[in-house]
Amino acid sequence: MKYNKIRKMDIADGPGVRVSIFMQGCHFHCKNCFNSDTWDFEGGKEFTDETIDRVLELCGNPNISGLSILGGEPMNPENIEGTTKLAKAFKQKYPGKTLWSWSGYQFDKHLKDKEVCKYLDVIVDGQFKDELKNPTLKWCGSENQRVIDVQKSLKQGEVILYED
Repeated sequence: MKYNKIRKMDIADGPGVRVSIFMQGCHFHCKNCFNSDTWDFEGGKEFTDETIDRVLELCGNPNISGLSILGGEPMNPENIEGTTKLAKAFKQKYPGKTLWSWSGYQFDKHLKDKEVCKYLDVIVDGQFKDELKNPTLKWCGSENQRVIDVQKSLKQGEVILYED
C-alpha cells in the first residue's frame, strides 16, 4: 500500500485544523476528480508503520482537531487494511479528536460492516459526479455525496447525516 502526501495543517478537509493523509490508488477515476494524481496504485510513497507514527506525531499538536483520510480511495480493497490500522491507532491515541474519511464507496452498501467504521466519526461517501458538482456544498463536491455521522448511523442501523 502507498500514500500520496501528508498535509500537516489542513483547513479544507473537515472542521478545524487537521492533519490529512491522501492514500494512493483508486479504481473509480471520476471525471474531473480534483485529485487524479492519486489514482495510480504504483505512485506515491510506501505506507509503513513509520508513516503511521509520523501522522500520529503530527496529530499531537494541540492545534490539530483531528485526522482526515482521503485519496485516492482509502477504502479500496488494496488500501483498507492500512487505512484501518491508521484509524485504530489514531483513535486509541487521540480519542477526543475527530476522524474523517472520504470514499467513493457507499457507507450503507459497502462499508458499514468494515472494521474501519468502528473508528470513524464522519465519512463522506459516494463517487464524485461532475454533472452534480456543486461548489457551495460543505465537505463534498457533488450533490450525490453524503456527510455521514458514522457512530450514530451504526448505533441506529440507518444512515444519519452529520450536523455541525
